[in-house]
Amino acid sequence: MKQKGSNAERELVAMFWEVGWTAARVAGSGSMKFPSPDVIAGKEGRKIVVECKSTKNPHQYIDADQINQLKTFASAFGAEPLVGVKFSTEWHFFHPDDLEQTRNGRFVVNKNKH
Repeated sequence: MKQKGSNAERELVAMFWEVGWTAARVAGSGSMKFPSPDVIAGKEGRKIVVECKSTKNPHQYIDADQINQLKTFASAFGAEPLVGVKFSTEWHFFHPDDLEQTRNGRFVVNKNKH
């Protein structure tokens, strides 16, 4: 499972480079005590930080802590936070404030609702 996520992160970094953005994968994201995104990208003064997920399902659940850490890092870094979900072969991007929160506090993104 971790391998699938790492591969998706690498793919996203390559996609950014292919369209003229500078991008890097953050080693150890999610396993440090400090908030950190999976991918950082920038172009011409615009900065984006991305929490990446990969799934074969039409929806993906994300822990509230991951979303809060993404927003915290983005604010401190002066970047725009995004959640990138690779649904099978298609990437979809969501702003954290647009995500639906479940009753148990997790967030859910739906491939068909954006």
